[in-house]
Amino acid sequence: MLHLLLILFIISSTVLLFILLNRLYLKVGNPFLLPILTATIITVIILLVFNIPYETYMEGGEWISKMLGPAVVALAFPLYNQRELIFKYKYSIITSIIVAMLAGLISVVALLLLFGASKDFILTSLPKSLTTPVAMQVSDIVGGIPPLTAVMVMVAGFTGAILGPVLFKLFKIDTAISRGVAMGSASHGVGLTKLKEYSEEDLSIGSLSMGLSAVVGAFIIPLISIYLF
Repeated sequence: MLHLLLILFIISSTVLLFILLNRLYLKVGNPFLLPILTATIITVIILLVFNIPYETYMEGGEWISKMLGPAVVALAFPLYNQRELIFKYKYSIITSIIVAMLAGLISVVALLLLFGASKDFILTSLPKSLTTPVAMQVSDIVGGIPPLTAVMVMVAGFTGAILGPVLFKLFKIDTAISRGVAMGSASHGVGLTKLKEYSEEDLSIGSLSMGLSAVVGAFIIPLISIYLF
């Protein structure tokens, strides 16, 4: 009974925290107050301050994680609604995703080599723009460190969600196709939380780009790792 109460408390408190922080974000509008970022930081602080083991938190947290599957499947609905737009620009979307993937991989390798990063760290960083489950699998295949790759994925997601809108405005990127492909290819699910603020078209293109980037990356990254090392 106590175990069940613990699970319910963790789930309810996490959801409540997210709702409160989401309201704050909608009211203030500062990109650094994205609820997925602030909720994560506050949760980590609470666990550290009260010396709560991660395993204890995950007694309830794992049930929230399990909802990610249905949440991703739910993205099929806006995709279906925007199917005509997607088919109309299918070649542009596919080409842009491949270019974005290659540009991301080349830039991260070039920067890390410039700063003298180790082979293991480079291989760990390569899948940073893929969605977490795929990124960790790819990292393991190429000889990276999957848990560290998961951290890299979150950093890429938060960076894109925060800086993406600034870059869209700065470079006058004002089409759903461009915004969706850019954010979906670079910042996966975290970036999608920002795209939904633009339009359903942006969200649809972004979710499609996230999925296709995972597929393309799963093929390209092992090949690049073999070529490099």
